[in-house]
Amino acid sequence: MTEPTQAQPPGEISPLRPLPNLIFASRWLQLPLYLGLIAAQAVYVMHFLVELWHLIEAAFGSQTALQSLINSIGYKTATPIVSLNETVIMLVVLALIDVVMISNLLIMVIVGGYETFVSRMNLEGHRDQPEWLSHVNASVLKVKLATAIIGISSIHLLKTFINADNYTDKVLIAQTVIHITFLLSAIAIAYTDKIMSGIAAQKH
Repeated sequence: MTEPTQAQPPGEISPLRPLPNLIFASRWLQLPLYLGLIAAQAVYVMHFLVELWHLIEAAFGSQTALQSLINSIGYKTATPIVSLNETVIMLVVLALIDVVMISNLLIMVIVGGYETFVSRMNLEGHRDQPEWLSHVNASVLKVKLATAIIGISSIHLLKTFINADNYTDKVLIAQTVIHITFLLSAIAIAYTDKIMSGIAAQKH
């Protein structure tokens, strides 16, 4: 007669077999990817500061900074621009907002992705813990990323409409269709997540 297996004490983590342990440890291969995104975030910060500095210089009359801004936003007009005008300022500010929103997207991917797929950060109780991180999972992360992409697409579309004279009707229509596609995709992702959450709740 075989002896009964001893129950594992509560709170004790059972050791994994070699192969499952190797597979589970492979999640750390994603670490260089998140570190690379942090480096990309640093590049965006540098780009933001450079564009902001050019805007400040142009406000004080620097023609070199003004031309750099005009080239970066792709603004073209038949009349030479010798000073900042409302359209140029608006396009530059929208470009800066675009950088900020992409940086927010990077933060969500870096922090949320690491917490979900690599390892816990143990931020519970930390005063700077993001509110959304307390209940993040793969489904929530997908919905938040889709929402962030819609925001970025909205900024791009607004920039295009403000600078519409420099775009063909084909480009304007294409960007509008792409934005609507992003919007419908986000709605579909959120609706699918709602259905899956409802099914999981019914099982419990």
